[in-house]
Amino acid sequence: MDIVPIGPGFAAELRGVTLSDIASDDAAYAAARAAFEEHSVLVFRDQDVTDEIQLAFSRRFGPPEVTKVGSQGTGSHFVILSTIGPDGKVVPPDHRLSLRSKANQLWHTDSSFKRVPALTSILSARIIPAHGGETEYVSTRHAFERLDAPLRKRLENSFAWHDYAHSRKQIAPDLASAEERAALPAQCWRMVWKNPANGRGAIYLASHAYAVEGMEPAAGTKLIDELMAFATAPGTSYMHRWRKGDVVMWDNRATMHRGRPWPSHEARLMIRTTISATVADGVETMRPPSSQAAE
Repeated sequence: MDIVPIGPGFAAELRGVTLSDIASDDAAYAAARAAFEEHSVLVFRDQDVTDEIQLAFSRRFGPPEVTKVGSQGTGSHFVILSTIGPDGKVVPPDHRLSLRSKANQLWHTDSSFKRVPALTSILSARIIPAHGGETEYVSTRHAFERLDAPLRKRLENSFAWHDYAHSRKQIAPDLASAEERAALPAQCWRMVWKNPANGRGAIYLASHAYAVEGMEPAAGTKLIDELMAFATAPGTSYMHRWRKGDVVMWDNRATMHRGRPWPSHEARLMIRTTISATVADGVETMRPPSSQAAE
């Protein structure tokens, strides 16, 4: 297996290995896991991907999430990200599927709004547009390490509130349904996630973040906005241009990502599996000291 760096200090392509190799071979998994901890974003090209292969690969890294209510694939281990309607045609730009795709074009971290946040997401390209539709990544680990020491220390002991409805209402007021809002109450997480494997910290934020525990609302919003802008500054991102057979996985503890637009008349179908973070991944260190933290 060859590890080829492809981004600005993070992200790497793994060559000479398949998803099935990693799913079935302990040594291949160990090498891939070490690369994941180091590079945060891993790219696999020319893969023969099926749902079964993707899920077997995903399970190697931990327990797969069950897809939430309101998403395509609900109740399964797959999130179907598609602009193709039930009739097989591409939906119009004002359709709910298109609006949800637009919401994914905000910088975010998957599942920070859930009771158990995500370790990693694995995304496979099934149908890709001729132009556009890239996925862009930034390293919130590198962003954290660029901050001055006093702010790093402050953030390590600060907590932010995350809410699915908050990000969705930036696109449309009712994009998060009443059922989704009821199933996904706001969650509070430490603003720095330290990786147990290497001790390196990363800013833990997303477009779902809306408040900082203990701060006045305006001041908390300002801090979140400033950190988001800092982490996504020009020149800090890796842009993945999808090809047929591509699979990309990323560390939700140490990155943010966003989809990029594409011509609305062109179809796009991506399949995502998401792995929940466990104690071994540092999730318990992210919870507030008191589970009764006031919103």
